[in-house]
Amino acid sequence: MDYNEIKDKIGIKPYFETELGVLYNADCLDVMAKMPDKCVDLVLTDPPYGINMDINLAKKNGKYGYKHYGYTNWDNKTPKNFNEILRISKNQIIWGGNYFTDKLPASMGWIIWDKGQRDFSLADGEMAWTSYKRAMRIFSISRAKAMTDGKVHPTQKSLDIIVKCINWSKTEDLIFDPFLGSGTTAVACEQLGRKWIGVEISEKYCEIAKKRIKYESSQGKFEFTKDREATNKEVQDETLLSGSMGKPRCY
Repeated sequence: MDYNEIKDKIGIKPYFETELGVLYNADCLDVMAKMPDKCVDLVLTDPPYGINMDINLAKKNGKYGYKHYGYTNWDNKTPKNFNEILRISKNQIIWGGNYFTDKLPASMGWIIWDKGQRDFSLADGEMAWTSYKRAMRIFSISRAKAMTDGKVHPTQKSLDIIVKCINWSKTEDLIFDPFLGSGTTAVACEQLGRKWIGVEISEKYCEIAKKRIKYESSQGKFEFTKDREATNKEVQDETLLSGSMGKPRCY
């Protein structure tokens, strides 16, 4: 089944489209329920971890360098049903996989993001569960370099790390992210010329993703320039402290 046929099956009006991909402002379970078995090649996503990250960051109220994203309650539970993700896709890369070991099969193909700092107040790295039958890999990308992407979501991943994840798949593969957030998966796909489908329940984050993706698709390559810096600042100023992101029904 090709990309356009999957879009027809989903049957929802897109929030935004490019030549390579489509973004839906919807509940991911509603979208996945309409998708046929194994219709996408790779699910690459970063679901809620269930560790109240947004609330804990908000309590710090911007102190000690922590960014205040507001009280949104989006991270108070983990998604219950990973079966749909496994059903609709041939392979999966799921960030925060260490929080979901009771919901996912055993795997040898973990990805570790080494952030290059030790004995720091934040985590030394992050972990992704994958379905790939290949050796575990460590990708070293500094925390400082990751911040040049312009962080606009509490769990936003480095663009570089997402590009590396996509490169585990084949050039012709279709990428699906049911928790698109600020749009990094889509931005990386645009950079690599890959087909993609994204779903995000929060309209505010859909708008952030739209602006990032529009900039990427208009530039051809997402480079850190003054224009990119201005784009990141714009979406941060407009949306980060403006209210709830929405609560996924995928809990």
